[in-house]
Amino acid sequence: MQVSHKKKKLLYKKAAVWIVLIAALCTVFYSLYKICEIQLLYAAGDQKYEELQERVTIVEEEQSTSASTSGAGESIFPLVVDFKALEQISEDTVAWLYCPDTVINYPVMWADDYDWYLHHLPDGTYHVNGSLFLDYNCAQDFSGNLSIIYGHNMKSGKMFHSLKKYKKQAYFEEHPYMYLYTGEGNYRIDLMYGCVIGAGEWRERAFMYEINLNSLMSYAAVRTTFKSNVSYTEGSQVIALSTCSYEFDDARYVVLGILVPEYENAAR
Repeated sequence: MQVSHKKKKLLYKKAAVWIVLIAALCTVFYSLYKICEIQLLYAAGDQKYEELQERVTIVEEEQSTSASTSGAGESIFPLVVDFKALEQISEDTVAWLYCPDTVINYPVMWADDYDWYLHHLPDGTYHVNGSLFLDYNCAQDFSGNLSIIYGHNMKSGKMFHSLKKYKKQAYFEEHPYMYLYTGEGNYRIDLMYGCVIGAGEWRERAFMYEINLNSLMSYAAVRTTFKSNVSYTEGSQVIALSTCSYEFDDARYVVLGILVPEYENAAR
């Protein structure tokens, strides 16, 4: 029995609809798979950092308990960092950066380029989270007048994502300090400015070089997103924390502060 031309067209149309529907479902399932894969990847990186934090840091509450037990005075620094344990993981570790009540609680790495730690965890594992890392033009012991730390602005909220919150005055007032720990000594970071700048302009003005520090401070002072009582004087040790921003293509948000050594903190 022959199928009429009209029925054939109807069958072809139905088949086409099913093909489109199946293709759409495949696309949806593949997209969901990729989303789950990305989420699992983020989670794996986050877990590695959490394990690292547990391994090498002691939090303020534990310090307080130890201090009261020993009769010693409580440390004014929120963490104690075991740099010997960190060095066993990677000799590239130069510091630990911590901002209380935020996700910023990470080691700071160093390499002789801008690429390696964009895509690798401190133990050398390739990962989208990357690591916080110090600009290789800066002194690894933070003894220079300018130190620059880079980190990703992760959609997961990790790494330097929370830096963008300094675009609001209220957030700065809640988090006016960070802390930098090194094998040679500790610093409180008194935050001073936050500004948006294009990566191209940053390079053209050569703000990564200490010789242009005064120009960087002048630039940031008139463009800062928050007001601080901290002031810059020539000779101050400045730290810049830089991450991607999205006001325009290749935008960066940079938060700047003054490094105050531990014993100067204790004297205040």
